[in-house]
Amino acid sequence: MKKEDYPIYLDYSATTPIDPSVSSVIESHYRNTYGNASSIHSYGRIAKVILEESREIIAGSIGAEPSEIFFTAGGTESDNHALIGTAFAQRRKYGKDHIIVSSVEHHAVLDSAKYLMSHGFRVTHITVDEHGIIYTANIEEQINDKTALVSVMHANNETGVLQPIREIAKLVKKNRTVFHSDTVQTIGKIPVKVDELGMDLLAISAHKIYGPKGIGAIYIRKGTDIDALLHGGSQERNNRAGTENIPLIAGFAKAIELAQRGQEELFHHVEKLRSLLKEIIQNTVRDVIFNSTEEHSIPHILNVSLDSSTYIIESESLLLNMDLKGVAVSSGSACTSGSVQPSHVLLAMGRDPKTTQ
Repeated sequence: MKKEDYPIYLDYSATTPIDPSVSSVIESHYRNTYGNASSIHSYGRIAKVILEESREIIAGSIGAEPSEIFFTAGGTESDNHALIGTAFAQRRKYGKDHIIVSSVEHHAVLDSAKYLMSHGFRVTHITVDEHGIIYTANIEEQINDKTALVSVMHANNETGVLQPIREIAKLVKKNRTVFHSDTVQTIGKIPVKVDELGMDLLAISAHKIYGPKGIGAIYIRKGTDIDALLHGGSQERNNRAGTENIPLIAGFAKAIELAQRGQEELFHHVEKLRSLLKEIIQNTVRDVIFNSTEEHSIPHILNVSLDSSTYIIESESLLLNMDLKGVAVSSGSACTSGSVQPSHVLLAMGRDPKTTQ
């Protein structure tokens, strides 16, 4: 049997296929809305209207003001902007030079923190328990009057584990520190409202919710001190230089609309699928480790390890053989594909290095 006879795509946390209606919106704007949104002529004004209407849709989906949404090239840029822009602004204005991040963050956050360390910032990595949940008490112990930013993702991209964002936000607010959260894996899948969760900065990416690649957004709460990451123009109210990509932005807004519309129904459907898949694995494969609990994770991600004391196999070999059988899965974040290193997320949870590879 050929691979194309039974293709099974199970890598939606890395990227989703684009929704046909989203693709249609993008194609239409590529053909018709070619004006620069910064131009004052009629073509520019048409593009500007599409830009601001899309901004309103995305802002409304998270309970923000349109003026608090800034378009980026995706989640990675949004995370970079949040950490680097905030850190430099806070140090320049208030002398704060300390950053707190969780040990299970996406590399867009961890590598940004590493970059800041090379520029004189102190970075504290907060550990998690065996279920991947952050120790909030550790944040309370480490946060101080020199802490510029705390960054904790909403749900982990490898395990799906949800963090106690509300509790963390309360701790951060008591110290008058800026709070950032990567919500790339939760936007469009579970309700995310910035005021309810207490976020000051938030990262979103379109291609995780059946939208296009190469477009995302950063939410910046009004009054938050943050420097621009890109320079060279006054676009996005001087927060992000560069001509706005109207077709992708319009497609992003359409994807958000569709995700909001079917969110609850999809959530319950995927919950059933996860339970079924978990049951099948438990009944057919021995010595399997499930790396998250159903109670504290989003149902769209199921992370499984094979106990290294029973199995001697590298994940790359397993994935290649599954691909030959027509099943597409990943062994970790797509941003670390090609790496043979153990998952930093599973290591932080206390898993054996051989089990995490």
